[in-house]
Amino acid sequence: MLRVLIADDHEIVRRGVRDIIVSHPGWLVCGEAADGETALALAIREQPDIAILDVSLPIIGGIMLTRRLKRDSPATRVLLFTMHDDEETVSAGLAAGARGYLLKTDSELHLEAAVNALGARKSYFSSQVAEMLLEAAVTDRKRSRLESFTVRELQIAQLIAEGQSNKQVAGRLAIAVKTVESHRASAMRKAGVRTAGQFVRFAIKNNLIRP
Repeated sequence: MLRVLIADDHEIVRRGVRDIIVSHPGWLVCGEAADGETALALAIREQPDIAILDVSLPIIGGIMLTRRLKRDSPATRVLLFTMHDDEETVSAGLAAGARGYLLKTDSELHLEAAVNALGARKSYFSSQVAEMLLEAAVTDRKRSRLESFTVRELQIAQLIAEGQSNKQVAGRLAIAVKTVESHRASAMRKAGVRTAGQFVRFAIKNNLIRP
């Protein structure tokens, strides 16, 4: 039995993916989540074979969640299922450990093929992403800035970009305010920004938060 976790903040997307999964004998949806935090808890508990994740998940974004799953549920293969097709996001997702990248504009057949491939421990990319990867392979690929962020920096970056204060972030993550300040400074330096407004624009551009 191939066990699949679905995480997307749009119920209609989760329903569509669920219908595709349950229509296949031998495939089972073992959990659904509308945010990254819930998805992480479900994945740790259920240890799914495949996690189908949106990039722009609330609380814990899809790229950071991919990193966490690589550490906390290493047998789970991640398929990023998203509308973001820019090279920065694709590169960051694959560097985080995703083994598949599919666009929501792709057909149902592509999603089925992606699940089949990851279930067989193979990779799968939409044709548009595959072309991008091929182009990057024959040119000097620019490293995504997000690749240099630690998991904690990504987590704090997302929360701060969503408007939470250092004190609120510290309370949520049960860490010291000074620790938050240190990670925030490091994240802003890696993002190449100096002000909070610039940081928010960076977070939106790199799909850490929705505009």
